[in-house]
Amino acid sequence: MNQTTSQNKIKVLAVVGPTASGKSALAVELARCYDGEIVSCDSMQVYKTMQIATAKPTEEEMQGIPHHLIDFLEPSAQFSVAEFVALAAQKVEEIAARGKLPILCGGTGLYVTSLLEGIRFSDAGSDPAYREALEQRAQREGAQVLLDELAQFDPASAAKLHPHNLKRIIRAMEHYRLTGETISRQNEKSRLEPSAYTSLRLGIGFSDRQHLYDRINLRVDCMLEAGLLEEARAYFALPQVGTASAAIGYKELQPYFEGELSLEEAVENLKKETRHYAKRQMTWFKRDTQIHWLCADNPSLPPLLQQAQEVIEKERFLV
Repeated sequence: MNQTTSQNKIKVLAVVGPTASGKSALAVELARCYDGEIVSCDSMQVYKTMQIATAKPTEEEMQGIPHHLIDFLEPSAQFSVAEFVALAAQKVEEIAARGKLPILCGGTGLYVTSLLEGIRFSDAGSDPAYREALEQRAQREGAQVLLDELAQFDPASAAKLHPHNLKRIIRAMEHYRLTGETISRQNEKSRLEPSAYTSLRLGIGFSDRQHLYDRINLRVDCMLEAGLLEEARAYFALPQVGTASAAIGYKELQPYFEGELSLEEAVENLKKETRHYAKRQMTWFKRDTQIHWLCADNPSLPPLLQQAQEVIEKERFLV
């Protein structure tokens, strides 16, 4: 897609924010108001069967609005940000060609940013054996050892990564091994081409973070009532697991299934890890100066839809 001038760029609306903030509901309301279709930007909703843990919108919640990039991969499949960008770009172009408004919705900030900013990914390929060796080293020695090693040849990437983000540490090391070029340099080169989109980014925030945490705790309780335990058991019974094994809602329950923790302890860990995840999401999105923030917990403010419409009108986005 070579649409780079302001006249022919595709207009894309994005709804972002932390888990349990109400993104999906707002995106559906906006799609109904502005004749849109939704492209999910969630790294786990792409997987089949993981309905409850990933909080996929139900048919009722979708309200007849087409949703794309949800529920199409087997849980054992690997899925990268590069693959997401390629698929999402295709969906956005198809939606726009139908005369509809493409609306991105999700909390995976890397996916949203990479798509909207036109980041191009290298064809470096992969080295599964090297990656597995690094994973085993991380288990034995800790991820910090790998991060320190990465810092020796790619300090720019290492400075942006946390030991918890083992996947990205390993990818940075793998990229250098395969290409002889640091992934930070690749990222610089990837931004040289202009984006194909004119975007308006709406973020759902909270003036008091405890309101978000209360929503998260309630969501976990509702997930358990909806059958999260049974869904997680079925997932771990699969012959092999891939990227999806990182889904919050499964790995926190595994110690319970193995008799290492009580259900109450596992559920509390799940709530805590989800709160931590939401905090990391907010840290990512707060760095994006293009996001217009809506407040979800202040009763003196209009509902989210009205706040969003005011931003859209003020920015003359759809004029």
